[in-house]
Amino acid sequence: MKTQSKIALVLFICNLILVLIFGLGIYYFLNKYSFVDFYKRLETRAIITAKYNLEQDTLNAEAFKTIREQYFEKLEQERQYVFEVNATSTLSQAAKKFQLPLYFLKSVLKEGKTTSNDGNTFYAGIKYNQNNKLYLVVVTAENYYVSHHLRVLRNILFGGMFLIVLIAIYLSIYFSKHIFDPIKQITDKVKQISTENIHLRLEEKDTNNNEISELTATFNDLLNRLETAFETQKNFISNASHELSTPLTSIIGEADVALIKERTVEDYQLAMQNILQQAERLDQITKSLLFLAQTGYKGKKIIFEIVRTDEIIWEVKSLIDRLNPQNHIILDLNLLPEDHKRLKIKGNRQLLQLALANILNNACKYSHNKPVIVYLASSDNQVIIVIKDEGVGIPKEEIAYIYDPFFRASNTHLFEGYGIGLPLARNIIKLHEGQLTLTSEVNVGTTVQIKIPIARILKF
Repeated sequence: MKTQSKIALVLFICNLILVLIFGLGIYYFLNKYSFVDFYKRLETRAIITAKYNLEQDTLNAEAFKTIREQYFEKLEQERQYVFEVNATSTLSQAAKKFQLPLYFLKSVLKEGKTTSNDGNTFYAGIKYNQNNKLYLVVVTAENYYVSHHLRVLRNILFGGMFLIVLIAIYLSIYFSKHIFDPIKQITDKVKQISTENIHLRLEEKDTNNNEISELTATFNDLLNRLETAFETQKNFISNASHELSTPLTSIIGEADVALIKERTVEDYQLAMQNILQQAERLDQITKSLLFLAQTGYKGKKIIFEIVRTDEIIWEVKSLIDRLNPQNHIILDLNLLPEDHKRLKIKGNRQLLQLALANILNNACKYSHNKPVIVYLASSDNQVIIVIKDEGVGIPKEEIAYIYDPFFRASNTHLFEGYGIGLPLARNIIKLHEGQLTLTSEVNVGTTVQIKIPIARILKF
């Protein structure tokens, strides 16, 4: 059964139960009230009957009789019975004579007054003492309200409930259908979206903060992320193909040229040097891709230990000094904390060295070895590393793409590189539960800020 049909059925059953409870409740309480009210009427008539039949004061008796006749309506099949109870007159005889229930007369004699009914005939009786004599006064009548009014009410209730049931069925189907209309529209629209037209979005008509609009907004947000992922994948494949094909093409070209005809030893050596140079470039690209893939794979087991960030920075600077003696890296230690424990983090030394080396190499390369300042500080729960250069900077509109593999800013075509270092560094910082942010301005410089949590095992 479809969810729409289930909702319609549940709504119908709930409405039916409510209508039945409401209708039966009205009928029950009115029926109960009609019994109580009718018994009170009969009891009042019994008292007045006793007054004008047994009262010695003739004026009072006539007054009661007048009140009875003028102000009390005649009930359906109303009867009054007044008889003396003595040694010669038994209750059974009176019951047989007046066709009254014997149990009812016994109850009146015992209780003083009582009420009862036999089907639609109602009884009210009282015990009355007059001149040291005992009398029983009984008034009987048919309850016209029960026999007529309640029957009409019952018919009205049944008719009303039947009509309400029909309306409930219609409304249940109508609302269940229209409630699912937005979901059906979403489903139909989603079926039209594929990798070829992933730019399509669901229409957000409703501005109210309800579940449907929230679902639409959430799905559109998912499509935005998927589209970005697809575009990133396309760019990655395109750039990777280009970066890998260039050295391969050079290697194949050099080999073809060298094998076309006999050449001198010097020519073969030059060809081999070119092939070796392109093979080394290809090796660097492949290793960088492998590193990037490994740092992006969270299932890879990486060994972490307690390391000091200042030591890692000094080790990276020493490495760069050997590879690029012309660098101008300056370590600003003015913000170092007094407690050296605030410089300790839980991380992998080799990966952190790789990340910082990539960032510092880029800073030196793109600033033509102008001063690169490294600040090291810490807060209560983070180690903060800031690397600031005076390089060519990154155009503002291109900053959003700097973490895409193989992406290089439009103003870096004069510099060698593969566009892998920064994405690799960010992945490494993420593995250490840290954060890497970058700000840049063209021809002014770039600032990279790294925040890594202080080792949790430490207590200050």
